[in-house]
Amino acid sequence: MRFDFIVGGLLILAAYLLGSIPTGYAVGRYLKGIDIREHGSGSTGATNVLRTVGKPAALVVLAIDLLKGAIALAVVNLVYSLAPSGFLPPDWHPWLITAAALSAIIGHSKSIWLNFTGGKSVATTLGILLVMNPLVALGTVMTFAVTLGISRIVSLSSICGAIAVNVLIVALNQPPAYSVFAVLAGLYVILRHKTNIQRLVAGIEPKIGQAL
Repeated sequence: MRFDFIVGGLLILAAYLLGSIPTGYAVGRYLKGIDIREHGSGSTGATNVLRTVGKPAALVVLAIDLLKGAIALAVVNLVYSLAPSGFLPPDWHPWLITAAALSAIIGHSKSIWLNFTGGKSVATTLGILLVMNPLVALGTVMTFAVTLGISRIVSLSSICGAIAVNVLIVALNQPPAYSVFAVLAGLYVILRHKTNIQRLVAGIEPKIGQAL
């Protein structure tokens, strides 16, 4: 029996379950007794929590969603550091990181606890990048912040951040597995913003502080 395949599969499953923790939904239920999926954009992410519940709640959701991604990758690194030499092939490491990262992102947006609905995976992706490469995370945050400062539109800033990840991964000469992550995660995050893109094109996407 290949225990390395079993351990790898368990790490990917654990990442999905971590990503699936329905933070925004739980906060909406606890603080206002609402299903946040029935309000605003229908997303369980921090931006919709900000519009629907308020700033303190949004900050909590943002922090926890970020941690979900970071912990998913930290667990992979921890297992590699504690496992006996040769138990997990060293060349698997970046690919397991990539698989766990994608699994956590999908978990956030397709939560098993919410009938496979959820958020748009931006905060969880940032948490992943903080572990994968802090410089990529920093560059992504700066891109997001500059775009937000100019446009005051969170969705546009998130899309620009997703594009920036790909540029930064290549510029910083990261492993090929991380480039695969950047492309797939970037496309996924952009696709999750389909309705936002339609509103951006129509010129009706709300800015920070505006109702949807």
